[in-house]
Amino acid sequence: MARTAAPRLAAARLAISLGDPSGIGAEVTAAALRALGGEVEPLLFGDPGLLGRGLAALRLPVIELGAPVPRGGALVAVTRLPAAALKAGRPSARGASAQLAFLTAAFDSVQNGQSAALCTAPISKAQVARVLPGFVGHTEWLEARCGASRSVMMLAGERLRVSLVTNHAPLSAVRRSLTPALIAETIEVTWRALRDDLGVRRPRVALAAWNPHAGEDGLVGDEEAALLAPALRLAARAGTTAQGPYPADSVFFRAALGEFDAVVALYHDQGLIPVKLLDAVMGDAAVNVTLGLPMVRTSPDHGVAYSLAGRGTANPASMIAALRLAARIVSVRAAARRR
Repeated sequence: MARTAAPRLAAARLAISLGDPSGIGAEVTAAALRALGGEVEPLLFGDPGLLGRGLAALRLPVIELGAPVPRGGALVAVTRLPAAALKAGRPSARGASAQLAFLTAAFDSVQNGQSAALCTAPISKAQVARVLPGFVGHTEWLEARCGASRSVMMLAGERLRVSLVTNHAPLSAVRRSLTPALIAETIEVTWRALRDDLGVRRPRVALAAWNPHAGEDGLVGDEEAALLAPALRLAARAGTTAQGPYPADSVFFRAALGEFDAVVALYHDQGLIPVKLLDAVMGDAAVNVTLGLPMVRTSPDHGVAYSLAGRGTANPASMIAALRLAARIVSVRAAARRR
């Protein structure tokens, strides 16, 4: 008797904000979607003037904001900018407002159930801050819009996953902002996301130290005893165990070799330098994923790259990985709901 083939699951519809119209967002998105074929259903939020950045080849219909979405996806015309605001590599005030409008519309699409997840192309934080004072990045904006008590930025690659306790804070302010509770919350959010979103049954989380050699038992600093050890105890009480603190000059390669599923780093560059080094040297395309939100959100791990915009040479590998990871998390969450 012939077997009946299992029904093919519908591709997840992803809301994709196209980012800075003068950056590489549209072209890496176009290249990524061509590479992925029908793995995802794209709902792009941007401007029809960006079709010339490779998006026209996708043959997506252009629809107005609020219109019904046809099967297979569409480009939603959030704005209709003049050519001057769409120049590659030439950021503008209207472009600054547009990238925030793209993000807001894509966010709303996920919030109202029209899309399953959010994937954000790169924005210029400095440009957006000109129209939205106080803006420091996607992660913080999404946390506030979702009303989440605590979100965490994770950079996830094939070999290494790193979560950050502090995000875009001046290095001079990081030590003052660190508390055992904040570190423990980061461990907890990371541990639960590994289990619930990434399908790691028994998460192994490592905590990076603050001082060289993890303080050498207080010889070169007491933060490990005063901050990090209490944080590990707090996290353990919440049922989310982590190991460490381990010296930062060794914990990342230990994780990259498979000893840990993720590392919690204390500040931005401590965690992102090893991730981006692996990306550049090993081609390990990393994804920025926001943990702790009620919605799924991913992004490539690079910026707007004005110097590359419009040339068609920007590498789409991180955007491909971001779209795939968003779809994967949607699938993992859906499977958990069915159990």
